[in-house]
Amino acid sequence: MSVYHRPDANKVQLLKDIANKLRIHSINTTSTCNSGHPTSCCSAAEIFSVLFFNTMKYKVAVPKDPSNDRFVLSKGHACPILYAAWAEIGLFPTADLLNLRKLSSDLEGHPTPRLNFIDVATGSLGMGLSFAAGMAYTGKYIDKSDYRVFALMGDGESAEGSIWEAMAFSSHYKLDNLVAIFDVNRLGQSDPTSLQHDVETYRKRAEAFGFNTYVLDGHDVCELVKAFHNAESVKDKPTCIIAKTFKGRGIQGIEDELNWHGKPLGGKSEQAMAEIQAIIQNNGPYNIVPPHPQDDAPKVDISNIRLPEPPVYSEPTACRAAYGKAIAKLGSANSRVIAMDGDTKNSTYAQKLMDIRPDQYVECFIAEQNLVGVGIGTATRDRAVVFLSTFAAFFSRAFDQIRMGAISQTNVNFVGSHAGVSIGEDGPSQMALEDLSMFASIPGSTVFYPSEAVSTERAVELAANTKGICFIRSSRPNVPILYDQNEKFEIGKAKVIRQSPDDKVTIVGACVTLFEAVKAADELAKTGINVRIIDPFTIKPLDAACIIENARATGGRIITVEDHYPEGGIGSAVASAVSECRDIIVRKLAVNEVPRSGKSAELIEKYGIGCSSIVKAVNQIMSL
Repeated sequence: MSVYHRPDANKVQLLKDIANKLRIHSINTTSTCNSGHPTSCCSAAEIFSVLFFNTMKYKVAVPKDPSNDRFVLSKGHACPILYAAWAEIGLFPTADLLNLRKLSSDLEGHPTPRLNFIDVATGSLGMGLSFAAGMAYTGKYIDKSDYRVFALMGDGESAEGSIWEAMAFSSHYKLDNLVAIFDVNRLGQSDPTSLQHDVETYRKRAEAFGFNTYVLDGHDVCELVKAFHNAESVKDKPTCIIAKTFKGRGIQGIEDELNWHGKPLGGKSEQAMAEIQAIIQNNGPYNIVPPHPQDDAPKVDISNIRLPEPPVYSEPTACRAAYGKAIAKLGSANSRVIAMDGDTKNSTYAQKLMDIRPDQYVECFIAEQNLVGVGIGTATRDRAVVFLSTFAAFFSRAFDQIRMGAISQTNVNFVGSHAGVSIGEDGPSQMALEDLSMFASIPGSTVFYPSEAVSTERAVELAANTKGICFIRSSRPNVPILYDQNEKFEIGKAKVIRQSPDDKVTIVGACVTLFEAVKAADELAKTGINVRIIDPFTIKPLDAACIIENARATGGRIITVEDHYPEGGIGSAVASAVSECRDIIVRKLAVNEVPRSGKSAELIEKYGIGCSSIVKAVNQIMSL
């Protein structure tokens, strides 16, 4: 443990001056663009000054160097002061700060990784600590590196449950390389926060969650320097700093006053900046070189990750079981393949990787928002290939984290099991019937819907090498094997699994409904009606060319059948793909109401996606 030395008077004054310089930048930039959150910036000025100009170890010229300390601004609306800190440290000219919120600038109203010093997008509150926990977990257990992670949160966002999910996770995994900082400035957007300046309650809560906790004056640079120094020597506990601050600090008539959240100072800005400028003794440039990191993060190669052996099956197998087999194979081939789950690993079969490589599995417990946030954090800076699994329905509670993952340019793979009524007796709360729609709505996403075990393993392999968010629907029932080990699968390429020269209708289904379509085809053949069957493999992107070509070969008739609600699934994707084609009609079979418990086969028939319903739909569409 290094001995703490109080900074000398010159260093203390310098950190105070830098904090005030950051305040001036925050006021000036938000006034120039006439929007933003200057008062939220001003409460955190000393925190930024001490972190970026004294405590954090990083290379200015390479903000995302793998050995650098990480910083996550969970209260993303305070980004003008974050931008100002990077400008003052020398990453880019301070004059560029005046481009804040302009269409031509990457200095957006809330931070995104379009900027080379941002790892994750923030602004939807309550997520930053989960992101930071994922980074810290990676540093401690995967990279085994000395870099540290700092997350700054507003006191208002501490009302979000995801914050406390992240606190529980961080304590459980003893993330002593993580520092969570609460900027307790008392005021929310429209009212005071629930606890206002009751820092003692914040302390009790943080300590109850297992954090080494300091309560301090967030405007006292000496207290901040000491707390950050002491935190570095704490072992087996994350640290929480409760910083009592004042919103709008340093702005006369506005400090600690309501109704200034998200408002530039307008006509008050010039006077405010002049008053702050008057107390600055050293205007810079500051020419501070941050402490150099250890350069101990290992080099990582997460490209071209392949199954070490092909998928071979002979008996009917559930897609979820095939996922478990695939993730275990990939994990054994590359130590950077990481599986995470929310206490469903024995149902999603993520346990298969844990069984052989326990250090590549992370149990996130029943906290799906944190599960997703931690996964996003773990995947930053290309340190790991992350697969997150749970029942597909439960990802819906983390949809905000998922959409923020897309804005964060994350490469995370989501695997959702227990999809649709085919899961059987568990009932509608467990049945994902909107998951395809949810993930398809995410920009840049890839949505896999494998129909059997071989294609599931190949979907996992493809997802591991695909940029952006990927979703794999891994169904529960055992289903027959369609493909042999040499079958090639590509994103956006469908498979025609049944056809003849005189097919009358094209049927598009996946997994359980694909096999219901095969049964229906056998029944229809007895009456002299042949149908064509397509396995789409990916719903996004959909193989539109294949769909259109086969529809035209079958009289322009398409029936889609899916274990999903009618909105946003296979039927919607197919209908969209053929929407500009003349003389093609689409009939959608889907689950059209909230289902109930029952046996899988009963439910498939009851809700109109089984063999008899497909036969009926074919006869009806042929009569049009």
